[in-house]
Amino acid sequence: MQKEINTINSVKSRLSWTNIINAQKKEIDYLKRKYKFSELDLKDSLAEHYAQRPKFYVRNGYHFLILQFPVYNKKTRIIEAEEIDFFIGKDYIITLHKNTLSPLVELYNLCQSDSFYREQYFGDITSLLYEMLSNLQEYCYPMLDQISVSIKNIKNNIFAGRERQMVTEILHVKRNILGYRKIMQSHKNVIQKMYRDKIQSAPIKKAKILMNQPAKGQPNAWIEEKTKIYFNDLIERTKEIWDNLGEQKEMIEALEDTNSSLVSFKLNDIMRTLTIFSVIVFPLTLLAAIFGMNTVNSMPFMNDPNGFWIVMQLMLVGGLIMFLFFKRKKWL
Repeated sequence: MQKEINTINSVKSRLSWTNIINAQKKEIDYLKRKYKFSELDLKDSLAEHYAQRPKFYVRNGYHFLILQFPVYNKKTRIIEAEEIDFFIGKDYIITLHKNTLSPLVELYNLCQSDSFYREQYFGDITSLLYEMLSNLQEYCYPMLDQISVSIKNIKNNIFAGRERQMVTEILHVKRNILGYRKIMQSHKNVIQKMYRDKIQSAPIKKAKILMNQPAKGQPNAWIEEKTKIYFNDLIERTKEIWDNLGEQKEMIEALEDTNSSLVSFKLNDIMRTLTIFSVIVFPLTLLAAIFGMNTVNSMPFMNDPNGFWIVMQLMLVGGLIMFLFFKRKKWL
């Protein structure tokens, strides 16, 4: 078997977790031969393919689930979507991913190395799937905290007079929030759909009391008494993440508007100062242009020995009059 395929089997129960990293044609052919999965689902599970949205399908004998979770790229400082595919059967869970979601990798390594945790999480399909999704959701919160810190720093810098430097930073944070929202927007609906569908679980020793006890001879339903608590917890956490993203979106948009207003105000203030300056020096420019004309015979003060200083005084008086005018209007 390929080294990219690893399986953990429970001793007490009949559950197994098969983990496949960067599924290529060989791994997909292996799943096709052993489990007879749908061609469409196997095609979606190739490492080169990327789902545009989370999905949950009820198939003949198994359930197919696609979820996306955010991953922070430290080099680019961008939150990117990482996909994970689940094949869920009566007594197995198969996960396919690119090995970049550290919570899932750590959980698999823990179950593989420690029999205590393995038997604890492998009690039934619900417990194992919940532990996976719960760890992945917990992984989302540090990124929310990082966005909140970035927003706080932007706010402080804006009111510290660094509006221009914050333009790029605001757009960067805004892009991460929008990307994060796109990743999480369908999670709640997918989890609710999983909760509504009854997935058949393999018989397990010491089974818990079911919400709706099936008739004698019918297989045990996947939704047990604790299933409602599990999925409500996942749904509530998804709502909490979505609400936090909504608040951050509103905050960064408000800061963007504030920053744009401050930048525009400063730009307008500069333009006003330059306009006033140009108007103040206008008499100087006008007189300089007039006395620079080549009408020598008719030009006043041409033969006066103090002509230059008389013209300079006229220019200064004109500029002073314009300055006092703007000062009185409180435009300066």
